[in-house]
Amino acid sequence: MANIICRPDWHLPESAVTPEAVYNDRRTFLRAMGFAGASALLSDALQAATAKDNLPLYPGKKSNYQVAGKATPEEWALGYNNFYEFHTQKHLVRHPQIIGKFVTEPWRLKIDGLVDKPWAGDAQDLIADMGKKGFIEERVYRFRCVEAWSMVCPWTGFALSKILDLVVPKKTAKFVRFETFFDPKMAPGFQALRNYPWPYTEGLRIDEAANELAFVATGMYGKPLPKQNGAPLRTVVPWKYGYKSIKSIVRIEFTDKQPKTLWESLSPEEYPFESNVNPAVPHPRWSQATERRLSTDERVATLKYNGYAAQVAALYK
Repeated sequence: MANIICRPDWHLPESAVTPEAVYNDRRTFLRAMGFAGASALLSDALQAATAKDNLPLYPGKKSNYQVAGKATPEEWALGYNNFYEFHTQKHLVRHPQIIGKFVTEPWRLKIDGLVDKPWAGDAQDLIADMGKKGFIEERVYRFRCVEAWSMVCPWTGFALSKILDLVVPKKTAKFVRFETFFDPKMAPGFQALRNYPWPYTEGLRIDEAANELAFVATGMYGKPLPKQNGAPLRTVVPWKYGYKSIKSIVRIEFTDKQPKTLWESLSPEEYPFESNVNPAVPHPRWSQATERRLSTDERVATLKYNGYAAQVAALYK
């Protein structure tokens, strides 16, 4: 009997892999532009990529969450991203003069609100504990920005549901609110955008947070998270637009009220709370039907829920 291979609908074909010639040419170009230094801007934990008891954390164990072909070249993912706390220009966020004052160790994290077992401590202690329990893994996800560009990244971390298991939300908890750091001395963007409702906040319904795909990333490309990508820990919610995946988290709060998020506060018509990837619903200022893939500039069709409909569509019946 012939073997029948049933791939999930988010599986990427080999044709999606960045051509080797293009990849090599891009490396030459990026090196000339200074992108080669992006890999040096990793979190303070890069040289100590193990838990405190020398348990190796990076790269995480391989998981079933993979896509075919190669990931987006690392220098692109590390050198092209939004982090307005530091700068509005993606390619400038990584520069030492912009992010060099950002200290990510120690990093105080609080998990509280409507929970039975609130937690507070250093982020590295939480990461180490997840490692001891065998929860640290590598997942390769599609990442789709609301600005209609996309990439494929290998993330290291643990399921967001492990946070729920840790603190045990009360039955009255309906939402999870995330908050990032606020320190104008470390991040010049707070002064440049002083009219923004800082700190950056985001939120999910609790059933979304419990979904198998929702992820807390502590690293990428087999190493701890770079500062410019959200060290020491961030969320990755692959079926939603990228701004829903909040960086550099200092507080996770369980609440009975839908949290007001930063971008929703600024423009609810453009950045609603749900913000699921949907090619049939255009942004008020551009189409979402297609996306530009980083490193190749190839234009491809956008998939509903970013290709993860099988895992999340039931949440939105």
